[in-house]
Amino acid sequence: MPSRLKFSGSLVAVIALVAVVVGVVAGRASAGSAATGGGGGAGGAMAGKRVDVIVKATNSQFWQTTFAGAQGAARDTGAQVSLFGPTAETDVAGQVQLMENSISRGVQAIVVAPNSNDALNNVIDRARHAGIKVITIDSRVTTRVDGFIGTDNNKAGQRGGQRLCELVKARGPAVGNVLLESAMAGVETLSTRDDGFKAGLAANCPQLTVSLTRYNNNDINTAASQVNDAITADSKLVAVFADNNSSGDGAARAIKDNNATDRIPVVAYDADPQEIAGLKDGSLDTLIVQNPFFFGHQGVVEAASAAAGTLQPDVLDPGAVLADQSNMAEPPVQQLLNPPTAQASG
Repeated sequence: MPSRLKFSGSLVAVIALVAVVVGVVAGRASAGSAATGGGGGAGGAMAGKRVDVIVKATNSQFWQTTFAGAQGAARDTGAQVSLFGPTAETDVAGQVQLMENSISRGVQAIVVAPNSNDALNNVIDRARHAGIKVITIDSRVTTRVDGFIGTDNNKAGQRGGQRLCELVKARGPAVGNVLLESAMAGVETLSTRDDGFKAGLAANCPQLTVSLTRYNNNDINTAASQVNDAITADSKLVAVFADNNSSGDGAARAIKDNNATDRIPVVAYDADPQEIAGLKDGSLDTLIVQNPFFFGHQGVVEAASAAAGTLQPDVLDPGAVLADQSNMAEPPVQQLLNPPTAQASG
């Protein structure tokens, strides 16, 4: 069996940017039912392949951007793409049911952003046993799939730790406690970025201690309350790391409520409208911005190609960008902060 390619480094950064530009030029995705290709791309063997895209939650701009990327790939390749997801990232059973539905419909490929690293294993195995190609995006699973597309969260988390260290040093001695505000326990994507963050912080600011980790169950109000409590209770708290958009939104609210913008820096993952507003007003100092459009676009391309019998890379990482007030107006960063969105098929 021929070896598979693995992409990393600057090549991935170029591919990611090209994917965003091509997707936007092809036309912004519109909401509605299944997207059927037939636009500018010559799909060839990919044309007509039925691909279901199942995200973690349909109520998030991050995943609506993934949908937009998938619809762009449908136009580019001629694949027939349908878009699904539960309404909340905590609904693992709902995601399993959507996978079952895709198997019953007899699609040829599934692109899925799993809400658990093992709860979907059985249904993924059944899909592949039925001849359906499965590409995972954003988060990994512990069973075999036909490819993975996602950020190297350990590496991006390390960059977040290094950046938070720099922000603390800019305000005074790099000594004190750090709150890690996390969305959920036991999720591979989050635990990997959290581990990376801790490693990056320890390597650059060994006297900063992650003294508390709180889980907000992906709820902004809970995150805001937890960050507020930490600020009130810990006089040695000097910084906050928020590992997803809900955590970042809550952290920004608590920082503003406590007038702590100038003394407690925050580094947060992702970039929804509230986080971007926080970046503008200074309640968030840095956003670690991923490329969900790429996840959707390249996910469909790889899934349709695999269904057509073409060998795909095992792993594809589009990288992440550190956005702050100094670069957020630059066009490449703006493309990531304000991407197109689309809605589920129904």
